Amino acid sequence: MPDVFADLVGQDEAVAELRRAAAAAAAVLRAGAADQAPALIGDADSALADDAAPGGVDPAAGMTHAWIFTGPPGSGRSVAARAFAAALECVHGTGCGECPGCRTTMGGTHADVRLVVPEGLSIGVNEMRALVLRAASTPSGGRWQVVVIEDADRLTEAAGNALLKAIEEPPPRTVFLLCAPSTHPDDISVTIRSRCRVVPLRQPPAAAVAEVLVRRDGITPDVAQWAAAAAQGHVGRARRLARDPEARKRREAVLAVPRRLTGVGAAFDAASALIEAAEAEAEASVTEADAAERAALETALGAGGTGRGASGAIRGAAGQLKELEKRQKSRATRAQRDALDRALVDLAGFYRDALTMALRAPVAPVHTDTAALAGAGAQKWDAEGALRRLEAVLACRSAIEANVKPRIAVEAMMLALWKG
Repeated sequence: MPDVFADLVGQDEAVAELRRAAAAAAAVLRAGAADQAPALIGDADSALADDAAPGGVDPAAGMTHAWIFTGPPGSGRSVAARAFAAALECVHGTGCGECPGCRTTMGGTHADVRLVVPEGLSIGVNEMRALVLRAASTPSGGRWQVVVIEDADRLTEAAGNALLKAIEEPPPRTVFLLCAPSTHPDDISVTIRSRCRVVPLRQPPAAAVAEVLVRRDGITPDVAQWAAAAAQGHVGRARRLARDPEARKRREAVLAVPRRLTGVGAAFDAASALIEAAEAEAEASVTEADAAERAALETALGAGGTGRGASGAIRGAAGQLKELEKRQKSRATRAQRDALDRALVDLAGFYRDALTMALRAPVAPVHTDTAALAGAGAQKWDAEGALRRLEAVLACRSAIEANVKPRIAVEAMMLALWKG
């Protein structure tokens, strides 16, 4: 098994920084200096400021108690956070990928690593308070309690305040790893940002993504190169396009939108088709998980039991079943928006290709299979028209992120694309 950072594509600088920090943290543990731990896991700007760092570790390497991983979608924010968590739990302090600490962390079963993956549109205060309380306990393995929060930009204000209190006064052996698109106040609060060290990640180059698809997933080089370019550096989307025929069909349907926009009625039809496709994709992705969760809960509540009181127990479980349905509905909504956003990214790539062709920019197209259509659009619209259409797609993404109803946002976008 390769080391834990092997899947962090095209992020050499970030990997080097995280390796240094993991080595600094391991040095403290090896020294057995419990009274030095707070000096290490403290304010981000003063971490390891003392020249007498244990084990001769460079103080500039620094380890701190709170980190934010930022970068565009597909850059590997959550991959980086999980890999760093594994390196902290590694018995060698290097993220070897072979020891029990690395294996259990990467497998999601380590007792001291808590992973928060929001299923709905936000992370609530009750969930965050419970997490902070558990994270304050002593590590069972003797190393670190690590809290990984994916999509930390979905924290509600109250949840952010609960997390802030924990970051301001962290337990000696607890590390918080947050993932967010950026450090903009809309994504993460200024007060939380000021107490964290930021690890910026970049969009990985298509060549690096293609290499990973070939090496790790056994995909043929030509398919890997096409998928990496079409996914615009997003590793997960590239893998999906390379391996899933249905994903390729959905992409083809999205890229057919520009030639379908022949009038107002066609624009509304295209909007309906895009929304319905996103809903169908989301339903397919959550149906199996929803059924398994409901069956597990009903079994735990006594469904199917024949003993005295079993039927009464299941009748009294209506509240818990209703709460489960509420969570599943929220997860389905999030899945629909994620599916729709993937379609909008593909559409934005098409108009980006038209814009670069209109400007005669010396860059490769994102969608090589629709380059001829984009070229025709570039001649018809010129650079200004292509730019307006690209801005309309990006404005639709922003509107949906701001909780505008997806159908309204998509219909407005389609009309803007038709009118130009």
